[in-house]
Amino acid sequence: MRILLLTHSFNSLSQRLWLELKACGHAVSVELDIADSVAEEAVALWQPDVIVAPFLKRAIPESIWSRLVCLIVHPGIVGDRGPSSLDWAIQEGVSEWGVTVLQANAVMDGGDIWATHTFPLRTAKKSSIYRSEVADAAVRAVLEALAHYPDYLHGDWKPTPPNDFKTAVRGSERPSIQQAQRAIDWQYDDTATVLRKLNAADGCPGLKDRLFGQPCHLFDAHAAMEYRGAAGEVIARSGDAVLRATTDGAVWIGHVRRLEHDSGFKLPAVVAFAAEAAALTELSFAADEIRYEEHGSVGFLHFDFYNGAMSTEQCQRLRQAYRDACKRSTRVLVLMGGVDFWSNGIHLNRIEAAASPADESMRNIEAMDDLALEILRTTDKLTVAVMQGNAGAGGCFLALAADQVWARRAVVLNPHYKNMGNLYGSEYWTYLLPARVGKERAQAIMQNRLPISAVDAAREGLIDACFYDARDAFLTRVRRMALELSISPNYTQQLADKCARRACDEAKKPLAEYRAAELNEMRRNFYGFDPSYHYARHHFVYKISHAFTPRHLAVHRELPLSVKEFA
Repeated sequence: MRILLLTHSFNSLSQRLWLELKACGHAVSVELDIADSVAEEAVALWQPDVIVAPFLKRAIPESIWSRLVCLIVHPGIVGDRGPSSLDWAIQEGVSEWGVTVLQANAVMDGGDIWATHTFPLRTAKKSSIYRSEVADAAVRAVLEALAHYPDYLHGDWKPTPPNDFKTAVRGSERPSIQQAQRAIDWQYDDTATVLRKLNAADGCPGLKDRLFGQPCHLFDAHAAMEYRGAAGEVIARSGDAVLRATTDGAVWIGHVRRLEHDSGFKLPAVVAFAAEAAALTELSFAADEIRYEEHGSVGFLHFDFYNGAMSTEQCQRLRQAYRDACKRSTRVLVLMGGVDFWSNGIHLNRIEAAASPADESMRNIEAMDDLALEILRTTDKLTVAVMQGNAGAGGCFLALAADQVWARRAVVLNPHYKNMGNLYGSEYWTYLLPARVGKERAQAIMQNRLPISAVDAAREGLIDACFYDARDAFLTRVRRMALELSISPNYTQQLADKCARRACDEAKKPLAEYRAAELNEMRRNFYGFDPSYHYARHHFVYKISHAFTPRHLAVHRELPLSVKEFA
């Protein structure tokens, strides 16, 4: 079918659906929902059979839904309506939630139901649940809905009106959740309640509160039941987070957005409140994002950075942790990344907040390069990068520095930089990417600026393996495979082959030359006459909406008329 993906932004869910629909053989084009007239023009150009809308902030106009089947992907169970569906579910602590695909009509979220799928609602940030359980359920529901479409056309199947749909648990219409309804009463709320409220607001819009007497939005919370203090008091700091007491424990608050501050965007709590945090007691690594564990002859290095962004200091700390792990007498070192992201490369928010964004950009990319180089030069053990979550830009190439890369099927990779103002990129990509996919394909990947599914990445050799496991089963598989790798009969030969390849490659062209060439291009991005990178970073950090749909997504705006007519 010809499908138009109409979405507010090309976010993680939209990318996942775009990839899944294309994998099913559908012709898919994307239009960002900017204005009714723009959406109408996209429909006229693409002439879709169906419109799929995974993420909207306003209603589809009647001029479109009255003529075409428009399938709305709603992050709620049957009967649930309203823009804060997932927020309410998390804050109220429901045990099960879901995704419903319904047909757009004159009633917001009130159309006939084409498909619905439910899932257990774990205790986690809204952003994490959205990228994982919501995305998985949305894919299943959309594909099920589209499977009904041929029968719907021929009159052999009809969607079910919401009131007629038989289900044990039914949602209701809920208004947009307001900050007053999210508010924490620090003198009354226990840790579980505080965490639910913070988790429900994480990602966007954050929870409005005060820290050190200053208004701000709070994000990135973790329970810390082992600590005690006067309820509401900020009692310590560790890493980038501050520790705030509840009535029965405490919570770590990792990120904030100050409302009366120059930045106005998310920053680590100890950066946004630098002076106040400096006066707090520092707890050594209590809230650190980096941790190491060993199982037999295998070491596992976890680095769970918020939204996958890695600042200069985080890169430096991870590099030291990696070097320490390499000193252990293990045979395989597994780089686990984080639960939601492997890595998304340099930390754009920290760069934006720096006195000189250009200088901090350079420091950050150098620190990323230092980390990648450490992995590339590891010759006394095998290394594996394990993608539990998505990866983007320099984070993708950091993973390729390992000997093997394994990923969950649900992972989406964005192995390119150009969307960030034609950024050239580093992390030794000019060495690592062609070695895996060839020069021609490497150039195409970098120029096309499109997401790649883990399935396709494994198929073309960009990564080594992709598994269809659920999260826990995937981790079990990784541990087993890493152990098997460490005791493999040909382990010594694999290590010898790796060292020989590295020596041969170094003789042909030293890693230092790749790095120097890449950084020369990056200096032009950071300090040159073209300010595209700085504009793009500013728009990204401040969440400024697109004024138009990028042409690499809007296929319907690139095709000549003759192709549009017959595609």
